[in-house]
Amino acid sequence: MEYDPDRGATPGGSEFTPTMHVDELREILREIVDQELGISETRLEGRWEGGTLLLQPGDPSTRPKEIPLDVFFHKIVMVRDRLRVLEAKLNAHPKLTDEDKVELQQYLTRIYGTLTTLNVLFKRKEDQFAGTGG
Repeated sequence: MEYDPDRGATPGGSEFTPTMHVDELREILREIVDQELGISETRLEGRWEGGTLLLQPGDPSTRPKEIPLDVFFHKIVMVRDRLRVLEAKLNAHPKLTDEDKVELQQYLTRIYGTLTTLNVLFKRKEDQFAGTGG
């Protein structure tokens, strides 16, 4: 028997009763959205695991700042994923002209290109930033 979305019942007349817990449904929806947006688990290149980023100020009277690389990497991945969401929304926007979309897409491509220096932190090539060169 199949679920009839217009009637809320199966063809035989019995009520459709979902058996999935709401948390399971949320997880499935997250996976679908992540897949559609190209968001996946992104791994830090092994040689950087457990490392730190040291920001050494030019002023010797100022203390340096250490940031765990996994924290820094997480922030980079968040930027990348948000840029991908922005790109998807831009491409699907109903009120932008094709010319507007192309112009804004060029800005996004340049942003990705600016971030390619950080690709050394990514384990998989498909997770890296790609600018105008590819």
